[in-house]
Amino acid sequence: MNTWKIITISVLAITAAALLFATVSAQMMGGWGGYNGYGGMMGGYGGGGMMGGNGYGYGYPAQTNPQTTNQYYQPVYPFQFGGAGCHGGYGTAPYGASAPYTYTGTQLNITTAKTIAQNYIASTGNPDLAVNEIEEYQANYYVQVKEVSTGNGAFELLINKYTGSIYPEMGPNMMWNTKYGMMRSGILGGIYGAPTADMPVSADQAKVNAQQFLDANYPATTVGEVFAFYGYYHVMVEQNGKGYGMLSVNGYSGQAWYHTWHGAFIQELEIS
Repeated sequence: MNTWKIITISVLAITAAALLFATVSAQMMGGWGGYNGYGGMMGGYGGGGMMGGNGYGYGYPAQTNPQTTNQYYQPVYPFQFGGAGCHGGYGTAPYGASAPYTYTGTQLNITTAKTIAQNYIASTGNPDLAVNEIEEYQANYYVQVKEVSTGNGAFELLINKYTGSIYPEMGPNMMWNTKYGMMRSGILGGIYGAPTADMPVSADQAKVNAQQFLDANYPATTVGEVFAFYGYYHVMVEQNGKGYGMLSVNGYSGQAWYHTWHGAFIQELEIS
């Protein structure tokens, strides 16, 4: 066989192997790519691969003492890991504020949700963690956990309103949290250095970015309370002075991610 033919075949083989590796890697990193060079795990449209399905449990204890015999984890839809607002600029158009699923039956009240959340935090064995507030939405109860010593946000949880199942919130809580989420270790660990709530994007700038996103996607809504977590800001969204929903702003890129999975806001219970 001529030398040029051998070289040609070798080049084609190497190219094919590289393309295959790139394709598999893209799927593992979350589907259709991402932003700022970090790939689909950082948002994008990624719902498949590593971040698709029910990939919970990053740094959180296993749930104990189920509230009901038909305990299950609330299903997660692929777009929730991509999330509106993670792909370029201040965010792409949201999928909508209404929940993509409904349940029937007797709901747990917010006081019971508080008890479930506090029992869960107690089970971590970390005395520096405390439930800061509970918010009731159409689709779930949202739990905000803070660090007692610093006052910073630690992580966020959701509670199924019918089964009492509690688990880490999807989205920024998993993807942007540099201390308690996926950014704390593994393949993405160390990108931003030591975890800190003192981020390049200030709280004031986060408000500006959040309002620009709301003006473009949720007219007549305004920025409310802003609370710093490690790697991002939690931003309450209001309409006519009342709760409406929430979004997060990345503390390093300034990008907004609207929490579409909650549905309509109902009420809030501050704990501390």
